[in-house]
Parts: sequence; C-alpha cells; structure tokens
Amino acid sequence: MALSADLKKQKGQRLDILKGKSAGLLFQKPSNRTRVSFEVGIWQLGGNCIYLGPDEIDLGKRESASDVAKTLSRYLDVLVARTHSHDDILELGKNASVPVINGLSDLFHPCQALTDIFSIQEHFADLGGISVAYIGDGNNVCHSLMLACAKMGMHLRIATPEGYSPQPEILTLAQNICQQTGGDVTVSHSANEVAKEAHVIYADVWTSMGQEKEAQQRIAAFKPYQINADLTALGRPDHIFMHCLPAHRGQEVTDAVIDGSHSIVFNQAENRMHVQKAILTFIMQT
Repeated sequence: MALSADLKKQKGQRLDILKGKSAGLLFQKPSNRTRVSFEVGIWQLGGNCIYLGPDEIDLGKRESASDVAKTLSRYLDVLVARTHSHDDILELGKNASVPVINGLSDLFHPCQALTDIFSIQEHFADLGGISVAYIGDGNNVCHSLMLACAKMGMHLRIATPEGYSPQPEILTLAQNICQQTGGDVTVSHSANEVAKEAHVIYADVWTSMGQEKEAQQRIAAFKPYQINADLTALGRPDHIFMHCLPAHRGQEVTDAVIDGSHSIVFNQAENRMHVQKAILTFIMQT
C-alpha cells in the first residue's frame, strides 16, 4: 500500500523502473480500465507494452495456453492475462518463465481487490475493524475481496440472493485467514442487514460478461439488492460507496448513489493504475 501511495504521488511522471522491459497484455475479454490502466502504467514506469487481444491469440483454441506461455516468455519480461477460465491463468503461470499477473479470471480479480483495499485505506487509515458491505453477486470480484479483507483483519459482510453466494471453498479459506488476523467474513441474504453501520458499501454488476443469456433472470433475482438512497442511509454517516465498474446504472446502483458525495468510484478506478504499477515494480525488482 505504501508503494502504491508513493507512485500515486508521482502520477504522470516517467520513471525508469521498467526501462528496457516489455510487458504483454494477453486478453480474452475486452476491457476499459484493466487495459488502459496497465498500458499507461507500464509506459509511466518506462516499459514497453504489447496488447494481444482475442483476435491475435485465441487461447486454448488456436494455440494451447502452455505453448503460448512458453513462446511469449522468450519475448516478454512480464505477462498480464485476462481470461475466461482461471485454469488458463494457472496453465500460463505453470509454463511461463516470466511472471504472470492475473488481470481477471472467472474465479478471481486480485488487482481489483488490492485496489479496493488501497482505496479504503485512503479514507480509513486503520483498516482493522472496518466493516465492508458487499451487496450483489458472489463472483470473482467478491472472491478476491473476501481474501483481501480477511488478510487485512477487516469485517466483510456479503449479501446475495439465494443461489448466488460465493463459492463455499473460498469462503472457508477466507474464514480460516480471519482466525489469524481477527477479521471476519459472513454471508447472508439481507442487504439491509449487511449495510447497517457499514464503513464501505460496495456493488458490482448483476450480469457479467458471458452471462448475458441469464440477464433477465438475474435482474429479477437481484432487484431487491439495488443500492439506493434508502439502503445507503443505513450505513455510517461517513461511509463510502465503491463499485469496480462498469456500472449498470438503474440496476445495481442508482444515479443518486454513484454520483453522490459518498461515492469514490472514479478515484477507485484511477487507483487501479497506481496499484498495478506497484505490483509491477515489486515483481520486477525482486
């Protein structure tokens, strides 16, 4: 977190941390924040960035993940992968001889979770005892947030509809971590219950990429979980609202909340770049 804060202070400056280094962005999914934040961040660290989208490398179809990893390792110094399947991340990491950063998979979104912790710390310096209400789908963002909050000794309260809870094995892992840190992670089906006295109220989309066929079913299931003025009124007076974006306004969150005085979503989005620069710096200097 300290490194992220230091790099944020140097925003826009060209550094030499990645001078002479090349990074590859291997993306199976289109992206706004992940692609731009990594590309600009790598440039600001003095490195060169190459984007490899779905049309360039159809991972697992045109070429196996293992062969892609072995080949790209001969050209690149670090690889950022944004994949449909977490198994592809594991396969790339197993076969690459350079570091592989998980830019997103169907199971985890660690860069987002690290950014979330950094963004919360900017508002509440002492993270111990901070309560986070995550209201929505028990998805990859939720999974990584569970582990991050657990490691920081925070209190994460999750509210999802029946059938949309996070995976039990990841919940168990997070709860086991909490035994060492003093935090806790709980899951319920009541948005009002988790929002009460929350320091942070967090939303994500109800329907992610690849789930479009489920959209109407999901909208019906999640409708009672919309984050609106009535729900945020249950949080602490100094609460902050967070969303990893993109947002489906009028579904998981109202305009009044996302554009309101408690919202930090665009600072949170900017912080993706600073945290990812810190990740790259740490990896390439160790």
